[in-house]
Amino acid sequence: MITKINNNMKRCFKMMKWLVAVLFFTLHSSLFTSCSDFLEIEPQELIVLDKYWDEEADVEAVIAGCYSKMQSQEVISRMMVWGEFRSDNIVGGKNFENDVQIANIFKENINASNTYAKWGDFYNIINRCNTIIKYAPQVAEKDPAYTQSKLNAHVAEAAALRDLMYFYLIRSFCNVPFTMEAYLDDNQDLELAATPFDEVLNKLIADLEEKQSWAVKRYPTSQTYYQRGRITQDAIHAMLCEMYLWKRDYANAVRYADMVIQAKKDEYKSSKKSLGSSMSLSGSDNLIDGFPLINDIATVGNMAGASFTDIFGLNNSSESIFELIYMKDDETMMANGAVSNFYGNASTFPGLVKPADFICTDINDGTFSVFLTEEDTRFYENFGKVDGQNNNYGIAKYVFSSASINLGKATLEGVHTTAYAEGKNRSNWIIYRLTDIMLLKAEALVEQAADGAVMVTTDGDLLYEAFKIVNAVNKRSNCSKTTKDIDATKYTTKSLMRELVLGERQRELMFEGKRWYDLVRRSQREGNTGFLSGTASRKGNGGGSGATSKLSRMEAIYWPYHIDELKVNSKLIQNPAFGSGENSSIVKN
Repeated sequence: MITKINNNMKRCFKMMKWLVAVLFFTLHSSLFTSCSDFLEIEPQELIVLDKYWDEEADVEAVIAGCYSKMQSQEVISRMMVWGEFRSDNIVGGKNFENDVQIANIFKENINASNTYAKWGDFYNIINRCNTIIKYAPQVAEKDPAYTQSKLNAHVAEAAALRDLMYFYLIRSFCNVPFTMEAYLDDNQDLELAATPFDEVLNKLIADLEEKQSWAVKRYPTSQTYYQRGRITQDAIHAMLCEMYLWKRDYANAVRYADMVIQAKKDEYKSSKKSLGSSMSLSGSDNLIDGFPLINDIATVGNMAGASFTDIFGLNNSSESIFELIYMKDDETMMANGAVSNFYGNASTFPGLVKPADFICTDINDGTFSVFLTEEDTRFYENFGKVDGQNNNYGIAKYVFSSASINLGKATLEGVHTTAYAEGKNRSNWIIYRLTDIMLLKAEALVEQAADGAVMVTTDGDLLYEAFKIVNAVNKRSNCSKTTKDIDATKYTTKSLMRELVLGERQRELMFEGKRWYDLVRRSQREGNTGFLSGTASRKGNGGGSGATSKLSRMEAIYWPYHIDELKVNSKLIQNPAFGSGENSSIVKN
């Protein structure tokens, strides 16, 4: 498939051109005055380039601008829409019909005019990163204090952010315009033909493989937010794990997953040691089947909800690998507007979207098509009741700062604290966390097993190793007072284990922008959309069988290229599933 660069992308390149000596980057006068300042930067002024790229602080400021742009509502909203909204997890919420763009997404009535098909902000970040990689070496020549190791770390960080943006683009649009060159001059050719998905993916993997060892392994503890809020070697290894999974190189996916898991185990041991034998780690003082997961069940009393509160409320948890940080202690800084708008807030709940009905009623009506048991705490934590009504829920994850479940009551029920005020959401947006990588490893192990393989409950068996991972993730959120293990006898074959892994990813990562990509990856692997279209139809999205039939062709699971991109680049052609023009939604077979 072939694409077109839009006007937004062209404008962002023009803004950055060297000839007019201006960049819309970020700078703050107190950039280096405290450990958290790096992540508190907002765009405030123009930087004149003849006075720029002179010292290490200049490179840091531009990198900070990349993170700031990633935090913007335009970028986060697309991470949510592209990765979640077309899946079976989400349907329209309060007054969603008034937003035609969103309403059409739920009906699979997407065309080239849909605003969420615009990708200019992602290319803006890509070009910033390319510019850093181009000019940072010049800074090293001017600034004696800017050592080769610091330069390498910044280049690796910029490359990883660029590659992450491209990874979002190819998973959403398939083939996309691709360049690793900075656009700073109008004389440069802005018309690029789309590069095929596999070629882009291979280039991203090669780039990260080359630069992974340059990245920072661990920031000083005095830099409170850096370890989770900036690119590290662990973050790059997480990216490589997932990229190799999409490449269907399952051995390498497992290899990089193991690196991340081992790093988290080492971090756990180090934290445990530093506290001393008489002290305990909050929420994580007991490994769960050998994995350093935060136990959702309180060790004292009858209340559950510790992992939800740590991961999604307090943020920057021990399980976090990389998340976009919104400062809780400074309301003058950028808030997570995308979550406030889409998922809801103290004034409007649910937000523009809400959980699919069949998920909300899954435990209450005994269907168990998503959750395995009524003791799964994620059911009570991820959803919040609307005005106290049973089976009428909004999305609580990211909207509320804590959740608790009283295990002493006869009937389990989730209780949430006050939601963030409208426009004041301070929940971090998580890109990678430990259980995500564990479950990616489980998927890779299952796919490595031979077709027709039967699980043998012996260490080393591929299916059993995958089962143990899923069981550990599930166990930490199971508040049963009797048994917490999944019944392995129900998942003895490769096909059954494949469903268990995908189901656990849905339960664990619900509303985190992962579900649609999981379904697309499966379609790519199987070469058809049968499972994806059947799964998406479960939510009853208003499109009926027509919406399902539109997803019957492989090209239709990706997004169309926005009409603006089609107008400015003669080398690019529309996704054939969407016809050739602005008003063509998915064309049925």
